[in-house]
Amino acid sequence: MNFNQFKFPLFLIAFSLFIARATAQNNTSYWQQHVDYTMEVDMNVENYQYTGTQKLVYSNNSPDTLYRVYYHLYFNAFQPGSEMDMRLQSIADPDGRMTTKEKKSRIATLSETEIGFLHIVSLSQDGAALSYNEEGTVLVVHLAKPIPPHTTSTFDMEFKGQVPVQIRRAGRNNNDGVALSMSQWYPKMAEYDFEGWHADPYIAREFHGVWGDFDVKLTIDKRYTVGGTGYLQNPQEIGHGYEVPNSKVKKQRGKTLTWHFKAPMVHDFMWAADPEYVHDTLQMENGPTLHFLYKNEEKYKDTWTKVQPLTEKAMLFFNKNIGEYPYDQYSVIQGGDGGMEYAMSTLITGGDKPGSVIGTMIHELAHSWFQHVLATNEAKHEWMDEGFTSFISALCSNEIREQNKKNPFERSYKGYYYLVNSGKEQPQTTHADRYNENAPYSIAAYSKGAIFLSQLGYVIGQENLMKTIQKYYQDFKFKHPVPNDIKRTAEKVSGIELDWYLTDWTQTTNTIDYGVTEVTAEEGKTKINMQRFGLMPMPIDVLVVYNDGSQETFYVPLQMMRGEKENPYPALNRTILKDWAWTNTDYNFTINRPLKEVKGIMIDPSQLMADVDQSNNTWQPQATPQN
Repeated sequence: MNFNQFKFPLFLIAFSLFIARATAQNNTSYWQQHVDYTMEVDMNVENYQYTGTQKLVYSNNSPDTLYRVYYHLYFNAFQPGSEMDMRLQSIADPDGRMTTKEKKSRIATLSETEIGFLHIVSLSQDGAALSYNEEGTVLVVHLAKPIPPHTTSTFDMEFKGQVPVQIRRAGRNNNDGVALSMSQWYPKMAEYDFEGWHADPYIAREFHGVWGDFDVKLTIDKRYTVGGTGYLQNPQEIGHGYEVPNSKVKKQRGKTLTWHFKAPMVHDFMWAADPEYVHDTLQMENGPTLHFLYKNEEKYKDTWTKVQPLTEKAMLFFNKNIGEYPYDQYSVIQGGDGGMEYAMSTLITGGDKPGSVIGTMIHELAHSWFQHVLATNEAKHEWMDEGFTSFISALCSNEIREQNKKNPFERSYKGYYYLVNSGKEQPQTTHADRYNENAPYSIAAYSKGAIFLSQLGYVIGQENLMKTIQKYYQDFKFKHPVPNDIKRTAEKVSGIELDWYLTDWTQTTNTIDYGVTEVTAEEGKTKINMQRFGLMPMPIDVLVVYNDGSQETFYVPLQMMRGEKENPYPALNRTILKDWAWTNTDYNFTINRPLKEVKGIMIDPSQLMADVDQSNNTWQPQATPQN
């Protein structure tokens, strides 16, 4: 459905049952670094080792002089004793995909031929040899000469790697039998921005990268079909379903093929390969070419047949509700574990049940907007990535899969309430690697992150919310937006002040809790008393239902908003009341009808406000005892 037409219900079943901190970047001084990668890689499919060369042209667009740089060497995480291994062994709720049935680390048991590694053979800067040292998954490089502001420097590197047995995201020979899921496989320059370097060790979370152009040549056994990031430059030499239809492929001599890909303006590069991939394509009208690569096994055919038309529908939904997808191709590839997004592509588990794979596809495709065009730092602001994706993918699923849910975000709210009641919640500003446990991280990122947007719609109105998302995309695509950027965009669209909202929801664990405390008769009218029990303030919608079947709403703006939203229920009469200042825990107002005519009262009929105790959100008169 078009979200602009999506009307949240009043949730009025039978009424008896119903009763039962970051720095702003949207300014003219914004800058970001740029990298251009040229890589040639040879993959040995017998021992899963590879060698490569990399020429990296680094543009220092910052106002700072750089004296060293950092690279990520992600595959070094898959070794016994690595930081990822140690964290896996110490955390209270380790990821089940990374542990044995006995809850032991799978990394700890890897042999020399099963581990992953990524090592530098040589490295120079503008022709001068460099000194460097590997510190786990981070390469620390001391420059031969500083890189002044607004200049470029070229790094030439030789590297070698070994693909680990598939543990998490990347690897070989996973449970679906896919030979190579090649994500986080190359030496990747760390991001430097207005906060400084982001050379985080790889402990199992997600990523941050520098925008740039990739030119990659991959030489591999010619039996293997390859898919992933970028545009194939030599399809007539390669074939494997990439050639022009009904055209002849130029046969290449030898046992290998060299695949040549280019990917403009991306911040990562993934590929996957298997000798048994089926490669289907779907050309969208006035849109990108969709590629589907999956194992040629009977149990997957039905799933991947159903995935393809729904991928097109999802692409159209996101184009309409966020903004146009900016690339000419997108690949959905069987591989990895669960699902993980990459530039122009995703790796998802194959599955013999279409529903699960389709849901994963929708979520990962949505990441093409929230992360691979709006490139937030996932280690620091994971809720902007996973949460915004969860929000828009829930709306998408509800429409294209015809789920017809009254509240598509119900699971997100349930997850958040569970987290609050568990006592394990940490602020969303917590670094992704610093959460005490995995479950609170996931709920904070996915569920509470999604509620940030759904609840923002409650605050500023649904139409303004969708305008905010679209303007946010237009203003910050191909940049690295931070939390203040989405807040400022919403303020500009709505005219409402929202600093309080960003602060309380993301930087604290303050909760929302309002209640109707007393309803009394007063000179032929009805007086309603409400109270704020939680620390987080909110504007309040109140629905009043009368015995004659009529309804009306009352709107209590939050004083620090300095504005009001449009009437979310235009079919009902709405009265805007005086502002409620946060320091006042109590609030009352009077309606011009006698108490005997009031059937019931409800705070927030949309149920989009994340009130942690809704037992006191409704009121109805006590039943009169029968004689």
